[in-house]
Amino acid sequence: MRRPGSLAEVARWTGSRGEFFAHLWDFLDQFNIERRSEMLVEEPPPLAGNIGEGDVADAYLAAVAVALSRSAGVAPPAWTRGTGRTLKSPWFAHRGGGLRATLILESPAAFRERNLFVSENALSRV
Repeated sequence: MRRPGSLAEVARWTGSRGEFFAHLWDFLDQFNIERRSEMLVEEPPPLAGNIGEGDVADAYLAAVAVALSRSAGVAPPAWTRGTGRTLKSPWFAHRGGGLRATLILESPAAFRERNLFVSENALSRV
């Protein structure tokens, strides 16, 4: 099985919201093996308008790139700067209202900065 070697590949391989997260998790597994910042540099093609919640996927890719860059001690890629990959309205990883306060508190900075609210272990893989 071949895993995406970059966030750009994640976007190129994605044809649906479900595929997006499957490819993203595969990318995270590969990144955790290689730990190369070059895997974050190429700007992914936009998914907004191409898949359901494509704007969320675009913001998510930027958040992942920033979070992984920060954890590696390198500057985030230029394509992550600006508001092009930031949501106008908050998005919560869990649809129910019961966990919203928890997600607001736990969400890593790179995600909060883009109006994405996820669990603190959103990038953790087993």
